Amino acid sequence: MRFKFPLIFSCLTILFFWQCSSTKNVSIPKLKKGNWSQLQSADGSQPVKRHEAAFVKVGNKFYLIGGRRMNPVSIYDTNAKTWTNGAVPPIELHHFQPITVNQDIYILGALTGGYPGETPVPNIYIYETATNTWKKGPAIPEDRLRGGAGVAIKGDKIYLSCGIKDGHRGDHKKWLDVFDLSTQKWDKLTDAPRARDHFQSVIANNKLYNIGGRTTIAANNPFKNTIGEVDVYDFSTATWSTIKDPIPTKRAGNFTLLLGEEILVFGGESFTQEPAHAEVEALNVKTHQWKSLPPLPQGRHGTGAVILNNKIYTASGCGNRGGEPELSDLWSFSY
Repeated sequence: MRFKFPLIFSCLTILFFWQCSSTKNVSIPKLKKGNWSQLQSADGSQPVKRHEAAFVKVGNKFYLIGGRRMNPVSIYDTNAKTWTNGAVPPIELHHFQPITVNQDIYILGALTGGYPGETPVPNIYIYETATNTWKKGPAIPEDRLRGGAGVAIKGDKIYLSCGIKDGHRGDHKKWLDVFDLSTQKWDKLTDAPRARDHFQSVIANNKLYNIGGRTTIAANNPFKNTIGEVDVYDFSTATWSTIKDPIPTKRAGNFTLLLGEEILVFGGESFTQEPAHAEVEALNVKTHQWKSLPPLPQGRHGTGAVILNNKIYTASGCGNRGGEPELSDLWSFSY
């Protein structure tokens, strides 16, 4: 089914832009209207179609990773403009938001198995881009396992937020946990104001934002229970709050990235329409005001977005709510 996981985008990219936005005399990028372009590979190659997966950047390459089924990693070389296949993960990994640590892609807060009783993955899995190899990483505490969770990185600490324990059937969590890369230890932090799954977290200005998602109940229309409220964790006070204005278009399976002072929220799915959402909405992290941006040319959920050389890129995902059709396209947006 549907997640979002996104990020995806690369959370290392998120961290980079968060640092830039907190530095004096830095020019904040502004989006222009329109200018989405579909990209064709130089040799006709395409990525493996997938959803409930991730789209991330490491160096000058893009990686489509995970998703339902045992999919090989799809790698896009931005210099050669070609897609190639990488290694297949050791287990099925879906419904996660990836992060990058140096040249590695970390997957945690993921699900594995089939709908609707998917199970949380008990370990961090790491894809090493330099060697095209997978490895099983540290265990996640057994009493804090869940999937469809938000994941973000700040310094050498990874934050795992909310999620769902029992696949798409229920047991939604408000949890916030932190994994210290330097000590390899987990700690529990203050619960969020509300549970959610199928969403993404973003860190900006020393705060963690939980945006979008739902509380999924397969027996009662899994697309319902979308969440509009945006919950914010302040690292300086270790407390949560909820901003005044909810996201204009409630959806789950959305994906996000931070661009300057704005969190961009792309796509998603909901019970209000069959096609996947194409909306792109931006939250200013200083004013907490929303604005609409040029929509995706093709709505989608269950993928991610990345930034490279003043362009936003997104690829694959699913074009309708649910699992079909899976897409194999690549788009860019100049700003």
